[in-house]
Amino acid sequence: QVQLVESGGGLVQAGGSLRLSCAASGRTFSSYVMAWFRQAPGQEREFVAAIRWSGGSTYYADSVKGRFTISRDNAKNTVYLQMNSLKPEDTAVYYCAARGGYYSRNEHVYDYWGQGTQVTVSS
Repeated sequence: QVQLVESGGGLVQAGGSLRLSCAASGRTFSSYVMAWFRQAPGQEREFVAAIRWSGGSTYYADSVKGRFTISRDNAKNTVYLQMNSLKPEDTAVYYCAARGGYYSRNEHVYDYWGQGTQVTVSS
């Protein structure tokens, strides 16, 4: 049974940093793409960043490029999202997701999801 468990959310002031973690278990993810999405109140869920487990290619939404960094630790089967220079508009529930195959920004093609972790950025 595949499980994705996020952690690391919290309350931070604008300009601050947080690191989210997504611990993956239940299968081999070497051929998977791991992604972070977020959903703010009253808005649709949106793509944030993705990484290919094998090879480590990364992809970012324009809104976070240069501020967020996605990475993975193969030994720990964990994906991270380092978020710097946070802005109030980054406030959302952040979700980890996984899919086999090619990278996509479309949430509907992702097979597995975590429960989400709240990130709140105060001004």
